[in-house]
Amino acid sequence: MQGIIIENIANLYKIAINKIENSSKTKKQKNDCQKGLSPMAIYEALARGKFKKEQITPVVGDFVEFEITDEDNKKAVINQILDRKVYVKRPKLANITQIVFVVSSKDPKPDLLMLDKQLVLAEFLGIKSLIILNKTDLDSKKEFKRIREIYENIGYDVIETEANNQKGIDQLKHKLNNNVNAFSGNSGVGKSTLINGIFEQDMTLEGEISQRNKRGKNTTTATKLYQIDEDTYIADTPGFSTFSIEEIESKKLANYFIEFKDKISNCEFLDCTHRKEENCGIKKAIENGEIHPERYERFCKIQQQLKEREEKKKW
Repeated sequence: MQGIIIENIANLYKIAINKIENSSKTKKQKNDCQKGLSPMAIYEALARGKFKKEQITPVVGDFVEFEITDEDNKKAVINQILDRKVYVKRPKLANITQIVFVVSSKDPKPDLLMLDKQLVLAEFLGIKSLIILNKTDLDSKKEFKRIREIYENIGYDVIETEANNQKGIDQLKHKLNNNVNAFSGNSGVGKSTLINGIFEQDMTLEGEISQRNKRGKNTTTATKLYQIDEDTYIADTPGFSTFSIEEIESKKLANYFIEFKDKISNCEFLDCTHRKEENCGIKKAIENGEIHPERYERFCKIQQQLKEREEKKKW
């Protein structure tokens, strides 16, 4: 049997049988699927001991071959992990095709440095990006409009949402189609509320916002895939407290800022760091208004963080 891992808790895996043709579904099954209630059989499985010996661990999103050990109680054992197209180390996810970056317009305030780190990782992994500006109704200064302009000018898709009011949900659903989507963002930005809105029911626990410091309290405790239809999934993940892009070399960071890429060839030096050099293609692009200075400032911060980490590893 082949299926997809939709949940992993304490090395116990839940596997959904992959691909049931629409033509074979009953009307009730189709309706359930639209509500996020999968018509597919779900099996609880353990992984073979060989994976530990080979230092390979199955993760959510993996397509696997498994053997049923108890059909009545839906028990199974995983025999093989099929080839991964994408693997994310933190949080552990496989085969995602799109990352949905949720940014809160207010409470908590927008963390654009985190957003740019996440966008860089998506480019590094070759994954599509979608930016959600949530809680726009709380932003009386309309700061989200400026943020939207910055990222749309770069070339990213940006959707404004009010999760509690269902505004923007239909547009978001359309963008999720035919993808294994991972929702990403700091705690409290509204990821769980958005997911509940998509399915029109409480699929996940909704986070609270600390009234003292306006920071989110994370409620998702395990990565889990929710199925919208046969080819569309949503991954809800724990807060990205361990989020890291250390796989990317500091000197190659500019390659993953999409508006920087075609300016690098205009640099005088092949090893240009795009910071101290005078004849730098990226700096000239900022002067010409082709690159937003705020994006460049965050690039410098991220590059410095990566460089410091690299120096520590040498010691």
